[in-house]
Amino acid sequence: MGLLDGKNILVTGVLTDSSIAFHVARIAQEQGANVVLTGFGRLGLVQRTARRLPVADTPVVELDVTDEGQLASLPERVGLDRLDGVLHAIAYAPESALGGTFLETPWSDVSTAVQVSAYSMKALTTACLPLMPNGGSIVGLDFDATVAWANYDWMGVAKAGLESCSRYLARYLGPRGVRVNLVAAGPLRTVAARSIPGFADVEAGWDARSALGWKADDCEPVARACVSLLSDWFPATTGEVIHVDGGFHAMGD
Repeated sequence: MGLLDGKNILVTGVLTDSSIAFHVARIAQEQGANVVLTGFGRLGLVQRTARRLPVADTPVVELDVTDEGQLASLPERVGLDRLDGVLHAIAYAPESALGGTFLETPWSDVSTAVQVSAYSMKALTTACLPLMPNGGSIVGLDFDATVAWANYDWMGVAKAGLESCSRYLARYLGPRGVRVNLVAAGPLRTVAARSIPGFADVEAGWDARSALGWKADDCEPVARACVSLLSDWFPATTGEVIHVDGGFHAMGD
C-alpha cells in the first residue's frame, strides 16, 4: 500500500520538472494519490510538464490566487467530489522587493509579495474547504523566516507572514479535522530560486554548515516530507514548521 492510496491531492506551483511541487506530485502519484495540478499564466508549460509525471494525463486547472472568481469556482473546476490534501507552493515578489533595496520598496510591491506569498495560503485553503468536509491536510512550502537573509528582503517578511498564517489556519481549522503545516526547505535550484539575487551565495555555504550536508539539486527529501504530511502518518501534527534543510537551521557558527 502507498502512503496516499485512494487520496485526492491538489498540487499548486508546478512549472517545470525542477519545481519542488513537481516532485511532490510525482511522489504522491507513486504513493497512490489521484493528483490535480493548478497553473497560473503559463498553462501550456504546466501541461507539458504534467506529461512527465507517472500519470501522463494528470489534469491541470487554471488558478490565480489573487482572482476571487477563480477561487470561488475552484471546487467545481477541480472535478473531484472531495480533497484530502492540498500543497501550497505559491510565492512571488516584484523585483523591487528583493536584492537589497528593502528600504526603498514601495507598498504596492510589498502588498503584492504579501498577498501572493502569504495571504494566498488562507485564500487557497478556504477555497478548498467545501471539498474537505471530513478534514485533511494543508502543506505549504517555506524558507526559514526566523532570520534576515541578505537580499531576500520583503519575501522574507512574506514568509514570516506565511508561518504566522499557517498557525492561525491550524487554530481555526483544527476543529474541522484539517491539519496545516509548513516544510522549510534549504536552498534548491528551482526556477523561482534562481530569480532571487544572491541565491548562489546562500547555496554555496549551505552544504558546509549543514549537519547532514545539502544537495541543492535534489528536491526528493523536501518532496518526501510534504507527501508524509499529506498522508495520515501525522494525524496529531498541526501548526508546525518542519525543517528539511540538512540541519542547517540548528547549527551555530
